[in-house]
Amino acid sequence: MQDQKWHEIRLRFSKTGRAKYIGHLDVNRVMSRALRRAGIPLWFTEGYNPHAYMRFSLPLSLGVESACESMDIRLIEPMEPLEVQRRMNAALPPDIQIEDVFCDFRDCTEIAFSDYDFTLAFDDNAAAAEKLQAVLDAPQILALKKGKVGRKRVMKEVDIKTFIDRYRVELTPQGVVLHLRLAAGQEKNLNPTLLCDTLLRLVELPWEWKRIYRLDLLDKDYQPFQ
Repeated sequence: MQDQKWHEIRLRFSKTGRAKYIGHLDVNRVMSRALRRAGIPLWFTEGYNPHAYMRFSLPLSLGVESACESMDIRLIEPMEPLEVQRRMNAALPPDIQIEDVFCDFRDCTEIAFSDYDFTLAFDDNAAAAEKLQAVLDAPQILALKKGKVGRKRVMKEVDIKTFIDRYRVELTPQGVVLHLRLAAGQEKNLNPTLLCDTLLRLVELPWEWKRIYRLDLLDKDYQPFQ
């Protein structure tokens, strides 16, 4: 049996501020350029169209910030994790930064949940907090999703309550903060933007701004995924 030609590592990175408006394909390009500028010894696939191996775990929706994005890469020679982190952060924009580097990690199919904070500012935050609590306590939360009936595009109502594992409503000086644990992964997955838009529609109150922030990824036993 031949020796393995590469060493796989996982980069955990944050994506905040203006970077929340960068889509997944652009994040891929940003990372590719940073890896080249940082001089990371990447392993390339073989064949007619060789390219650097890069795999992302559960990419974000546009407009969502995160402290827990991850990207797997393969190196042709081992490097110290802190050196990879130092070089990459020097090559990346300030709103995308490597927070940790792992040499031993789990498969992304083990992701089952994701923790979020939604911060929502309303004209009347106290009234909004009461309404949001009532909406989240209801047996159903009906979201509107695009679908098809034959060839015709229609909006369908879908109950997303079962995708919310736990929640807590907090009234703060900045607005209403929703602490949420949502289904995430291959079997069940709730888009946080869909949930946020649905909640804002159902409370029927004027709002000023919103922020969606992903805090952590978890496995089925609620243990941190890395």
